[in-house]
Amino acid sequence: MPAVTAATTTLPPTIRPATPGDIEALLALENRTFQTDRLTRRNFQHLLTRAHAACLIAERGDELLGYVLVLFRRGTSLARLYSLAVAETARGLGIGRLLLEAAEAAALENEVWLMRLEVRPDNAPAIKLYEAAGYHRFGRYLDYYEDHAEALRYEKRLRPHVTPPEPKVSYYSQTTDFTCGPAALMMAMKALDPSLPMGPRLELQLWREATTIFMTSGPGGCGPYGLALAAHRRGFLVDLYVNNEAPFFVHTVRNEEKKRVVERVSQDFREQLAESDIQLHRRALTLDEMTGLIDQGAMPLVLISLFRMYRENVPHWVVVHAHDSRFVYAHDPLVDPDHLDMISDKANMPIPKSEFDRMARFGRNELRAALVIRQRENTAI
Repeated sequence: MPAVTAATTTLPPTIRPATPGDIEALLALENRTFQTDRLTRRNFQHLLTRAHAACLIAERGDELLGYVLVLFRRGTSLARLYSLAVAETARGLGIGRLLLEAAEAAALENEVWLMRLEVRPDNAPAIKLYEAAGYHRFGRYLDYYEDHAEALRYEKRLRPHVTPPEPKVSYYSQTTDFTCGPAALMMAMKALDPSLPMGPRLELQLWREATTIFMTSGPGGCGPYGLALAAHRRGFLVDLYVNNEAPFFVHTVRNEEKKRVVERVSQDFREQLAESDIQLHRRALTLDEMTGLIDQGAMPLVLISLFRMYRENVPHWVVVHAHDSRFVYAHDPLVDPDHLDMISDKANMPIPKSEFDRMARFGRNELRAALVIRQRENTAI
């Protein structure tokens, strides 16, 4: 790429969305700027053609001065500034500030109010840029980058009048593709019982107790009956809301023998529920009821469809821990590297209430399911 000359620096830089035709120049800038954790050609191709993202470039004439990449999360009002790079020959010209302002404008256009990012502690220019723009540090990740360096976590409220609640629920990322339910249940139980040790051992133990054995292929997921029983066995008071009859998810199983197994497991779960003090409500939990229960100290686990987030028709469990006038705040245990997810994307996600109501249903029969767990009075867990 040609160097920036005295003549060209008199031209004002322009900002525009990147296109697939910019990939070669973006790759060259990426490889010159970063020593590790580089975006690949495949990454850029996906981001520019299929991802829910904004990749903006700064240029002067035919010269690429820098780029910024923002990842949006469908169904949420959260975005992550994934990468910002400025060509060495263009540094000191305010390009980083222009790109950051453009990224924030793109986020606001996508109804985002909270932007998060990660930065290396030794990247003093970037830290200075972010802090000058109003980003504040709220945590760190150890062993975050490929070279094992840690990352500092920053965020900024793009709509200053909106203040997110402080999360009181520890975050846990599921360690398998099929344990979202156990991971969400662990987070809810941990919030009620801080002595609970979260980890893969308990995650898989809960899965063994709650799974329906089969899904379309591979290990089965966890339905509402199994999760409710797993929480009940650990001494919690459980209310279960389901608007359809079991067995759940059976329409995803095509093999008749597998269907019979799912039905038998579901029957066993129903019999165990009848012998417990779990309160079964044969209707959906309303949003108003859920927020009221949160205010009372209860922890709801809610079944959602991943379609609105990932365009994948897959059932998924999240734990909802807070709310305000516009949003509910959820911990989503799924951190998917194929979508460039990080924990900061999935912890304390702000989800508009109207959007959450649409995503909290699954399948053709619009299954709506939620568990609400609470501490028993005068009972040690």
